[in-house]
Amino acid sequence: MADVDEVKSALHDELRWAREAMVAKLEGLSEYDVRRPMTGTGTNLLGLIKHLSMGESKYLGEVFGRPFPEHLPWWDADAEPDADKWATAEESRAEIVQRYERVCAHADATIDSLELGSPGHVAWWPRPQVRLVNVVAHVLSETNRHAGHADILREQLDGVTGDAGARPSLQDAQRWRAHVATVEAAARKASSTAADGT
Repeated sequence: MADVDEVKSALHDELRWAREAMVAKLEGLSEYDVRRPMTGTGTNLLGLIKHLSMGESKYLGEVFGRPFPEHLPWWDADAEPDADKWATAEESRAEIVQRYERVCAHADATIDSLELGSPGHVAWWPRPQVRLVNVVAHVLSETNRHAGHADILREQLDGVTGDAGARPSLQDAQRWRAHVATVEAAARKASSTAADGT
């Protein structure tokens, strides 16, 4: 059975990997493509990074009495709704990514300096008394969730799938077209079977 330090290290490593995957999804894209809304709710790649910055600064900072030293105005009472989910024309990609890196470094210092059982307080949760392990698991879950969103957005933008900048070859593209056709055929067959009541 793994000891507490191994568990902490494993969780932290997974969080670092998920963060790297998020930032890698921006590589090779234009300013427009990293910012453009790709869903009906405006989800966009750079906005996901900005949103994760806000989350980590709160969860792995303020919750444990270690506030992130920079002011993030998106949490202000008078902030525009969803201001943390998109980049204004005046905010540069570098500014947003570098802020995320600083937030992550601050969060890493929190994780490194505390035990998994260290208490924290998440005022906006129904059960606000938490332990570091709860919060690291939550931040990891949220980062992976948004990494999944980023995977889909990037594939829709230019077909890039997988880890850091991997581009599908022509052979992969042919295989994926065949796979999509198979999935489509199964969906149509299931739909017609359901309509027939069989």
